[in-house]
Amino acid sequence: MKILQVITNLLSGGAETLVVNLVPRLRALGNEVDVCVFDGRETPLMQRLRDENPGIKIWKLGHGVYNPLFILKLIPIMQRYDIVHTHNSSPQLFVALASLCCHCRIFTTEHNTSNRKRQWKWYAPIESWMYGRYEHVICISEIAEEKLREYMGGDWLNSGSVRYDHISTVNNGVDVEAFHEAEPLPDVRRDGTFVTTMVARFRAQKDQDTLLKALALLPKNYVAWLVGDGERMEEVKALAEQQGVEDRVTFWGARNDVPRILKSSDVVCMSSHWEGLSLSNIEGMSVGKPFIASDVNGLREVTKDYGLLFPEGDAETLADLLRKLHDDAGFYTDVANRCYGRAQQFDIKATAERYNDVYRKFAKQ
Repeated sequence: MKILQVITNLLSGGAETLVVNLVPRLRALGNEVDVCVFDGRETPLMQRLRDENPGIKIWKLGHGVYNPLFILKLIPIMQRYDIVHTHNSSPQLFVALASLCCHCRIFTTEHNTSNRKRQWKWYAPIESWMYGRYEHVICISEIAEEKLREYMGGDWLNSGSVRYDHISTVNNGVDVEAFHEAEPLPDVRRDGTFVTTMVARFRAQKDQDTLLKALALLPKNYVAWLVGDGERMEEVKALAEQQGVEDRVTFWGARNDVPRILKSSDVVCMSSHWEGLSLSNIEGMSVGKPFIASDVNGLREVTKDYGLLFPEGDAETLADLLRKLHDDAGFYTDVANRCYGRAQQFDIKATAERYNDVYRKFAKQ
């Protein structure tokens, strides 16, 4: 099959990482796979995509996200492929519109349990039409599927109409072995420090703020590493100064050596307001470190009974958990071992095989 993965950009993020992880594995299954990005700026993930996939075609549409001219640009590109698979909101809509002039089969992945468009009642009919254009909707977790069905009216995707009946859950996955076997970075630790790392873009969905507030409640040997970029970075830097912890926080920016950074840490944290199924969640567990997460949809499902959960925005509880991991070696080891065992249930190879199965099944109908 000739497959095109379409996404807004290849900045750091769960959807972006999933695409980069899927491409070589779908190719290994005998497919020809290329990628189309709306915003074609060069990033570490884009370079990794090229490095791991010699000969890959990366279509770049321009700059921005909601440029309506992209619909016209998509049509001749999509006509080259058997399968076009979208990720994120604007590709979902624009590919659905472009598909009116194409004969390829289109698929999409729902990456979150919530987004701001779901608050716009006027937009629901547009999304109803949009999802109806797709052969199949893949949700990255059971809770993401549940919330999509709830948003669209409970039985909307199971209403008896064939076009609304094609939805399933395929859990996100990561290369667990690559993370677990990564080598720590040399000379990045200060002696005696206890490092908590959070890998996430700086945007409204994420909550780096609570981690910094927890840090302010702990002794000075507790430090935080924040990996990623995004529109809220300067706001979070200002909060670090306000909390008096700016000298204990490292802003790494976007990186292509995340496994090595995580391996160099003591604890991995994901503080968030909502998720679909966080790849950073699984990546953090994969390195064999204790993982702590906000008790919210998309994090709770993977973390509960394996890692540690704290109430959303509760800096005091997060600080108490970090202190216990620091002080109790047995507790630390037990949580770390449970997390690694959990991560092994979300390997990217199985994810790619499930995607390939969906393509073959529904592309024939």
